[in-house]
Amino acid sequence: MKKIILASASVQRGNLMKLMKIPFVVKKSKVEEISKITTNVADLVKKNAFIKALDIAEETKVDALVIGADTVVYAKGKLVLKPRNLREAKKNLKELMSEPHWVYTGVAVIDVRSKEALVDYEKTKVFMTVLSDDEIDRYHKEVPPMDKAGGFDIEGRGGLFIPRIEGDYSNVVGLPLAKLFQMLKKFGIHAL
Repeated sequence: MKKIILASASVQRGNLMKLMKIPFVVKKSKVEEISKITTNVADLVKKNAFIKALDIAEETKVDALVIGADTVVYAKGKLVLKPRNLREAKKNLKELMSEPHWVYTGVAVIDVRSKEALVDYEKTKVFMTVLSDDEIDRYHKEVPPMDKAGGFDIEGRGGLFIPRIEGDYSNVVGLPLAKLFQMLKKFGIHAL
């Protein structure tokens, strides 16, 4: 079987990959993500996923598939990226709680040997209940927001204020498993 490389050091993505029960290694991409929408959100996350996967594929000398991913939150016509500080994290979370928003994840799979690439994306609508300022502060003490798109999680304590989603749960965590499962099958890798 080809070696599988995840071009991300995200703990959440690593945990999701483990659910597939396919052996993989992690090599974090060092490319700078694009953070401005030029056409649409789907194109942005697909480009970022591809450049991350390509960064690792170009330095890999063994027969391997490289998986890149990029997740962003989109609300009220703008991107809500990883917050720079707690104040921004709190402001962002309050905005996200005011109305449903979208989580987009781009996924790229590159075959190092053949150079063949598949790139796709998933989007999920997220509904949140409103928390008080004190509740948000306590949440951020328990769940550091700086490494998360939108500054929240769904798989941990964030699940307490996310009563509903429309779409793929694992996409909100950071890697749409059903989408990736189908993409890997096209390269002859079967998780089931």
